[in-house]
Amino acid sequence: MKHPHFLKITIGFVIFIMPIVKVFGQQDLSAKEIVKIADDNMRGKTSQADITIKIIRPTWNREMNIKAWSKGDDYSMILVTSPAREKGTVFLKRIKEVWNWIPAIERTIKLPPSMMSQSWMGTDFTNDDLVKEASSVSDYDHKLLGKETVSNKDCYKIEMIPKPSAAIVWEKVVVWIDSAEYLQLKAEFYDEDGELVNVMTSSEVKEVGGRKITSKIEMLPIEKEGNSTVIIYNDIIFDIPINDNFFTTRNMKQLK
Repeated sequence: MKHPHFLKITIGFVIFIMPIVKVFGQQDLSAKEIVKIADDNMRGKTSQADITIKIIRPTWNREMNIKAWSKGDDYSMILVTSPAREKGTVFLKRIKEVWNWIPAIERTIKLPPSMMSQSWMGTDFTNDDLVKEASSVSDYDHKLLGKETVSNKDCYKIEMIPKPSAAIVWEKVVVWIDSAEYLQLKAEFYDEDGELVNVMTSSEVKEVGGRKITSKIEMLPIEKEGNSTVIIYNDIIFDIPINDNFFTTRNMKQLK
């Protein structure tokens, strides 16, 4: 089994799944189409979010606050606003390149693909989970396994297998997407031995930024009892125009 240090979400994931806004009538959707609808609504054309991250361990807890911006599949930026020792740290995804600005040493570092599966800032999420280099739509093959109930909601159960060309550590990811509002409520992550490594649950549906979102997302590493990381969306705004030039290495150093 891979070491739990290698944690990864398809947050096509990961992390901002929103309700469906397009009307499809009674037509049947393929597994890929279901994932794409959830992914598209998760991102909007653009998003700007205020997020709290809670790292929970058996003997200590730590809290971080971040601001996050995204534009489609190609651009995302994350700014750590607290605690003080990490304040000003920035992560940038621009097309397929990922960069990290570290103010303490005044250096910008380009992250290689091998680092995308590593822990993001000591959490149970990976660099890829937060910066979203991998695409839950184009980097996986999808199979609809049927329907199951999660949190009293009827969900599509979909198996996602990484394509050989994708630099993804998982053997497979299984996701449950609410068939009424297209909210991802659960995900399971399996290693190359077929063993379950991580479980992600999403809850506390709220109206934020004019859409319904699962405002609380929790990642649980199976082999580390008492460990978890919780992401809480305090606020998110969708579809405010953001120029491509916002997502540059030069701008990383100027964010506040």
